[in-house]
Amino acid sequence: MLTKSSTELVRQRNSVLVLSVLRRHGALAHTEISDFTGLSSATISAITTELEKAQIIEKSEHQPASGRGRPRVLLRQRRDCGYLIVVIISSDAVQYSLVDYAGKLIDRFSEERSHDPAGAARFVAAVRAGLLRILDRSKISQEKVLLISISSKGLVNSTEPVLVWSPIFGSDQIDFESALRPEWQAKVILDNETLLVAAALGAREEMVKGADFRSLAALSLGHSVGLGIVRRGNQTGQEISAPNFGHMLHMANGGLCRCGTRGCIEAYAGFYAILRSAFEVPLDTIPAKFVPVAELDKIAANARQGHRVPAFAFRQAGLALGNGLSRMLSLTERMPIAITGPGTRYYDLLRQGIEEGLGQSHIVRMEGMPEIRVVADEQILVFEGHLNRALSVIDEDIVLSGVQGSVVTQETD
Repeated sequence: MLTKSSTELVRQRNSVLVLSVLRRHGALAHTEISDFTGLSSATISAITTELEKAQIIEKSEHQPASGRGRPRVLLRQRRDCGYLIVVIISSDAVQYSLVDYAGKLIDRFSEERSHDPAGAARFVAAVRAGLLRILDRSKISQEKVLLISISSKGLVNSTEPVLVWSPIFGSDQIDFESALRPEWQAKVILDNETLLVAAALGAREEMVKGADFRSLAALSLGHSVGLGIVRRGNQTGQEISAPNFGHMLHMANGGLCRCGTRGCIEAYAGFYAILRSAFEVPLDTIPAKFVPVAELDKIAANARQGHRVPAFAFRQAGLALGNGLSRMLSLTERMPIAITGPGTRYYDLLRQGIEEGLGQSHIVRMEGMPEIRVVADEQILVFEGHLNRALSVIDEDIVLSGVQGSVVTQETD
């Protein structure tokens, strides 16, 4: 017999399940929700009635394509139930996006990020101003914002929205929740950018392969180097991680990295590393904080024309990446690798080194080269990852905060 507390947990879990199915498949009829969730018709009726009463979802009528018969009644999220702000921090800009509860983009703008020596404090002030600006443009009150989802390259705290280390601010930590209180009451979450890329790619892959999906790695190439790994999980969904790949050791006492240590993968494969190598600058030279893509394009053009030193710079970068990937595969399992980020434009120059580095691994020699695919538009993946993560957090928070009334649940699985 279920106790009151266990019955409430089942009710909450089933309500979140209904909302997640609507997120994944769009507007659905009552019977379709039942089919996708495996819950009985009576349970679906009770849950959807309560969610509609709480103005979380709404009904809409759709005339059959034939034009005959009764219209289909579909259920979907209410767009004005609340709002999400997505903040994507990159090396040279900060992008702000305002999204409604149904996942529809309302407004977006980007601001150049100043390379100000004042660092984190001035940056936080700029973020506060950016958040207020995107609301003012759409005339939406702060109280309607349920969540602020932020992403950056670097190391993030696993339990709190604290940027522990980043290629932008180094060891100047930023606690975004403390920085935005008390002005903002919305929940604040922070994720590693490449983790979100892996999550988006994993969601796409699972939609195509279903139960056949096992795992995938996303390697982001650019000013910094990031890695995200997604694995098929249990009932709680996919397992996603972002190991500190760019700062794994590639060569003892090697090139100076932006993190302050020597020999990291990024010290050979980041944009600043390729620039340093192409101009034959000593490896202990302090890395450039930002390298415009146009500069790398010039080096790449020379490499493609057969110039030896630029070609060697890209091959050396590929070798560092391949060695790192070989270690990752040895510690995990053989999986497809999706290469993303602005560095994909140089994949033709990196490929030989990557494959050579991978080929030095025992697991690759035994099982063969993993599938490598290039996915060019990383920013779309980052945004998809934000939506998948943030909207599911909002759904759970809405349900846990207590939809008024009681919902009769018949299933416990």
